[in-house]
Formats: sequence, C-alpha cells, structure tokens
Amino acid sequence: MNPSFEQNLERYADLIIKVGLNLQKNQELLISAPITAYKFVRLVTEKAYEEGALNVLTDFYDEELKRIRLEKSPEEGLKAFPHWKAKGYIEMAENNVALLNLVAPNPALLKDIDPKKASILNKASAEAMQDFSAYIGGGKISWLIAAFPTGEWARTVFPELSQDEAIDKLWENIFYTTRTDKENTVSLWESHISELNKNANHLNERNYKKLHYKGPGTDLTIEFHPQTKWISAQFVNDQGTPFVPNLPTEEVFTIPEKYGVNGTVSSTKPLNYSGTLIKDFSLTFKNGKVVEFSAEEGYETLKNLLETDEGSSYLGEVALVPHHSPISNTNIIFNNTLFDENASCHIALGRALPVCVKDGKTMTTEQLREIGFNESMIHVDFMIGSDQLDIDGEKEDGTIEPIFKSGDWVKN
Repeated sequence: MNPSFEQNLERYADLIIKVGLNLQKNQELLISAPITAYKFVRLVTEKAYEEGALNVLTDFYDEELKRIRLEKSPEEGLKAFPHWKAKGYIEMAENNVALLNLVAPNPALLKDIDPKKASILNKASAEAMQDFSAYIGGGKISWLIAAFPTGEWARTVFPELSQDEAIDKLWENIFYTTRTDKENTVSLWESHISELNKNANHLNERNYKKLHYKGPGTDLTIEFHPQTKWISAQFVNDQGTPFVPNLPTEEVFTIPEKYGVNGTVSSTKPLNYSGTLIKDFSLTFKNGKVVEFSAEEGYETLKNLLETDEGSSYLGEVALVPHHSPISNTNIIFNNTLFDENASCHIALGRALPVCVKDGKTMTTEQLREIGFNESMIHVDFMIGSDQLDIDGEKEDGTIEPIFKSGDWVKN
C-alpha cells in the first residue's frame, strides 16, 4: 500500500465517523459489513473509539451464503427470518445506536437464480425489519451507507482491468467522489452540505405544486402536498444531532403526493436490486400507480419488486441531482445505487420519508396518509436523469418555471 492510499483511507474512515454518522461521546455504533471488509471495519472501529464511542458492535455477512441459500433452500425456508435479529436491531435503535452500513454489492450475484425465490427472501427480510426501517426512514437515529470495493463489484465496473487493478481504480473513485483525496476533507464537506441546503431552500421558497419531466422516453408529472418540504442529505436525529446518511451525496429530495404521479418515465442507468441488474426499463403511472412497465433485462425481478406490497407500485421519493457533479463527471456506471443515484436525478418506488413532511416526525400514520404519504416495506431508488432531461416547476397560480435544463440547475 502506498502512503497516499493509507492517508486517503484514514480520511475516509474519519469522514464516516465525524461527518456521516457524527458519532457522539458514549454512543454505541453498529457496523453491518461484508466479511471481506474486516480490515477496514477495524480501522473504522478504532476511529469510533477515539471519538468516544461507548461500544462498537459488528454484524458481518457473506453475499455468497445468500446465493447458496437461494440455490439450495426450499421456498418455505426462504420465508423464515431470525426474529431475534429484528428485535435486537429495535432494542439498539431504542438506545440511540448509530448504524453504519458498508455496501459492496456484487451486481451479478443472483444471475441465473429464480427471481421468484429472490423475491420471497427479500420480502421476508423487509417484513421482519420494517419496524427498524421506520427508525431509518424517519431519521430517528443516525445512520450511514458508505461503500467498500470488492473484486466482484470492481470487475463489473472496470471489466477491462485485472481484479487488483479494478479494486484500486474503484478505491480511487470512491476517494474522489467522497472528497477524501483532499487534506481538507471535513471543511470541503461542510461547504458542500451548505450548498445542498441552499438548493433545498430555493425549492421550498418557490413552493412548486408539481414538476413536469421531459426527456427521451420520459414525459412525467409529479404533484406535491403543501405540507411536504425539500431537504438535502443532512438529517437531524431525535437527539438533535445532524448526520449525513449517504457518502457520497449530491441530491436534494422530497416526497410526492401518492396519487399525483402521471405519465411515463424511463431509466437512464441500470438498477442493481439485491444482486440482479434491471436494465433499460420504463414505468407508466396513472393516478400514482404503475399500470404498465417494461425492461430489456431483469423484467421478472422488476415485476416481483412492483408486487412486493400495495405501496411498492407507488413512489416514495423525488430527488434532483445535477448532471454535472463529481460522480457524474467520472462517466462511470458504478452498478451501485449509492453512487449512481447521486450522479443522476432519481425517484424511488415504495416507502416515503417522514423527514420530508413538515412536523412529519410527530404526525400519526393516519395524518400522514391524509397528505398522500406512501407506505411500503421497500424503498428502491432508480435513475432517470441525463444531459437530455428538462424539468419545469408549476406554481399554485399556474406559472411555469424551468428548474433543470439539459440536466443541470436553472436558478430563477
């Protein structure tokens, strides 16, 4: 390892603890990570204790075991989920645990696996963990998704390179897009978050009642309830501690009115959903619900995703990301939603986010439903932005204003 790599790795671990999670003294940290990331988990653990962590817990997993289970287990076995684990996660959330989820997805993991079996397993997990997911979606605790490169993932991004070269190249781009290749990483992130907040505040000031999307294969209208708000990717948990749940992040986002989505939208990047790539797909909405869909690859997986529950065929998030941003400017398709969604405008099927509702954290389920809040076990982002996407905002009086032109911001 060269010295600059070690320095970047140290800065990345520091960024995770100090900015992403903003870990507080005497707080517990739970790290969910692939077993291949064990050395980096050790580094993050050291940083956490140096920051004053009370305890650091780990939950390691192996994606290959998931594939073996899907190949060998009977369908009835796929419905089983260890409820002790779900209860444990809830108990930790009640005690204000901070959650770090290190992701290193293999986009080809479930190639040739029956999509129906994968759907059964995904649904069982989502059902068992939905109470804990409410802590995440509501921003009640500090949580963070960050990436760790593996050979399987890196080779799908850089297939022309050897595995070691591909991993090095992926690390290089992770450091670049998270600004950890610079010595002043923390101050750069403070400035970046400030700029994202300005974009969110601008949209809230304009108070658009709907957005009109136009692009290749896309002609879509999305409506909003007056009680929703745009926010950037800096949340504040129930203890009043700010945190940044995605590293990297370039988005500002809100939630749509559940029944106010109409038209057709086409994907602009592949979606890696639980080990299966869904490519070149299109969705048509009527009164909020997907009524038609197609996909060049991964059709059955998309079908099963849309049929997860009643809310999985409605939208739960609308996010704006400029085409010219650090991630997009790499011209790399990462086959990882954490990166690809922050290189492109995106929307999400499934569960809406209470943090995007004024006073949403204190509202009852019924009150949220009254403003068109979508409920679902899933929340799956997919990319729709490009340098050919135009977005107009419509105000309450019918005034139309450009928001995005050729994929980038138009400031009014």
